Amino acid sequence: MTARTHGPVARLEQHLAGEWWKAIFNATYLRTDGDVVENPENTHRDTDMLVRAADVQPDTRLLDVCCGQGRHCLELARRGHRHVSGVDRSRYLITVARKRARAAGLAVSLHEGDARSFKLPEAPFDVVSLLGNSFGYFDRDEDDRKVLRAVHRALAPGGTLALDITDGAWIRDNFERRSWEWIGAEELVCRERELSSCGTRLVSREVVVHARRGVVADQFYAQRLYDPAALVAMLEDEGFGAVSDHAAKDSASDRNQDLGMMERTFFLTARKGAARVVRAVPAPAKDVLVLLGDPRSHDPIRPNGELTVDDDAALRKLRDAFGSLEGFAFRYHDDHATLLETLRARPPELVVNFCDEGFRNDLHAELHVPALLEVLGIPYTGAGPACLGLCVDKAHARAIAISLGVPVPRELRLPKGAAPEGLDVAYPALVKPRVGDGSVGIDRGAVVRTPDELRDRVVTLRASWEGDVLVQEFLPGAEYSVGLLGDGAGGLDVLPILEVDYDALPPELPRLLGYESKWNFPETPYWTHVSYKRASLAPAAQAALEGHARLLFEQLGCRDYARLDFRAAEDGTIRFLEANPNPGWGWGDELNYMADWAGLPYAELLRRIVASALARVASARAARGGSP
Repeated sequence: MTARTHGPVARLEQHLAGEWWKAIFNATYLRTDGDVVENPENTHRDTDMLVRAADVQPDTRLLDVCCGQGRHCLELARRGHRHVSGVDRSRYLITVARKRARAAGLAVSLHEGDARSFKLPEAPFDVVSLLGNSFGYFDRDEDDRKVLRAVHRALAPGGTLALDITDGAWIRDNFERRSWEWIGAEELVCRERELSSCGTRLVSREVVVHARRGVVADQFYAQRLYDPAALVAMLEDEGFGAVSDHAAKDSASDRNQDLGMMERTFFLTARKGAARVVRAVPAPAKDVLVLLGDPRSHDPIRPNGELTVDDDAALRKLRDAFGSLEGFAFRYHDDHATLLETLRARPPELVVNFCDEGFRNDLHAELHVPALLEVLGIPYTGAGPACLGLCVDKAHARAIAISLGVPVPRELRLPKGAAPEGLDVAYPALVKPRVGDGSVGIDRGAVVRTPDELRDRVVTLRASWEGDVLVQEFLPGAEYSVGLLGDGAGGLDVLPILEVDYDALPPELPRLLGYESKWNFPETPYWTHVSYKRASLAPAAQAALEGHARLLFEQLGCRDYARLDFRAAEDGTIRFLEANPNPGWGWGDELNYMADWAGLPYAELLRRIVASALARVASARAARGGSP
């Protein structure tokens, strides 16, 4: 059966499942990585290193964690080691290991289990090994620490941990971004790789294609990149001592083409100490409440009105990023029915207002959230009620831009109930709601070229969206987004400018960043062929664009962070489209693309937003003489 493929992907991390390792270690893995993980030379060399570095004797009680198909366990048993055990999460690989042990008549104890929480009857062990680059798979480094704690529990006092892992610093500088290789007479694997938004993981994609059966797999995985110094610090922090670095080693390959994460590894050993290092008691953390949209309420912006898998991934990344920030205790709230009660019962020191679709997912009530916080006297990140109310109405924001001398496209307003006949329209034109978000009401049919198409589009739009309709000049040039970060004291940083990349879009389709581009519609070219790239502008054009963005940020009343969208007209003039004072906060959204280009990991982007709000609040309190 042919597998589903994602086609061209703008950013690999967006498709990475949180627990990708549950499904990927199967028969396909033994084919795609078999040149390394089924290579006898590698197995012999690894085992030689383990025996020598950890002083493994025939009677040593040894456990191989993440043992996979059992290659190291079985090799040790062949050499006469009598007390060898293995544990792995993959039922498929453990089954393969057991079959191979039975076929070879080798006495090896093999178990299925999670590396973070295994408990085996053979414990305690003299040596626990983590070989073959089997460390660093989890989303959070806290889970990597759980693996080390499980190993620590399984070891006898003074026992040895042996760890063979990719050299993160070397891989970060030398990984292949794209490669392909034949893995058999009829099977091909194509790989893509990129660093994660936080810069600490290498995200990979494999598309496996069979000459006759088509796509066999399209899978994504990732590994945290540790260098020896960072790993030594983590080991010591988790109660290991006497850490020895046995230097880097290169892996062999039957195909000798793309060795991926196994191309360069290093080998460490460490001894179990008496107890974990006890950390000093930290200062009290700031109580911060992260306010999100309400999944219990219908959301008219999202497809089918519900949260999606992509939303779940974004929330997980958000929690992980906030969780990595020191000095804060983040809690989360998404039940809008109990919001007032929660805020009164336990007022936080700061609210991170990431409720970007309005109170109870009503766009018209987006400004109600900061208004409520103002009434309660609770400080919050981002724009105030007046700014949100102004910017959600595209015609009002456009009027402010005109008053400031910022170029805008020509536009006509069609009031509710008014017919479009007789309008002096220059075609092609873009038809869209006056009030909206998430590109609702804007799709490929929003660009009209004749009066009949205009009339039909207005009818279609009014059938699902109330309010005035805007008929705007459709600008044919490049489309830009400008992200800004405040410092809480009036200073603004402009992030690298983003350009929407329409190059792969079929030429018969309008170049438009509409609803199909922003939500998961994998069957449409707008989802698969529209992406983002860093803009390359002439110095004068870039300076003008940044100047207009700064001016609009200040005059519209934006605070802490915002995103402003522009597009070039036929004459090259870059014109203002709309302002987003409460833009998408997700790790896959435009603002994080721009932060990434500026060298800001996702967690640092979030920290900057929080820090700006805190500095702004402190400055306002100082101006009032320190009153709350």
